Amino acid sequence: MSRIKPYLWFENQAEEAAEFYVSLFENSRITEVQRYPEGSPLPGGTVMIVTFELDGHEYIALNGGPDFKFNESFSLYVSCKDQAEVDRLWDRLTADGGEPGQCGWLKDRFGLSWQIIPDALSELLSSPDKDRATRVMQAMFTMHKLDVKTLENA
Repeated sequence: MSRIKPYLWFENQAEEAAEFYVSLFENSRITEVQRYPEGSPLPGGTVMIVTFELDGHEYIALNGGPDFKFNESFSLYVSCKDQAEVDRLWDRLTADGGEPGQCGWLKDRFGLSWQIIPDALSELLSSPDKDRATRVMQAMFTMHKLDVKTLENA
């Protein structure tokens, strides 16, 4: 595991979020749950930190209270092999209070920003046909969830 890990601050949903996230990706699991001891800012026994892996990458989630909120300056970028994977992740992450954003971005129900991006986008934007790459970019700007067929047809 890397020494450098994303550390995510939740108000009080760290364990719920980690359980949800590991359900979305293969090779994912919760590896540790630490609880606040008595005399802490939150009641003793309350989940403090959840360490989990998503597709083999380690994350740490803290139940730290309401002082800080997620914003779009940090997002998790997911490379998707095909439209079916884009659709599955988009639908799951926007369900139950998540919010679609522009150009493949979304916020999940916990407020964490994600980019759900088909691998084809990079190939299309890197096209030696600069006019095509421009059309792909313009098409992307009109979308929330990215649609591979529409991008390919641009």
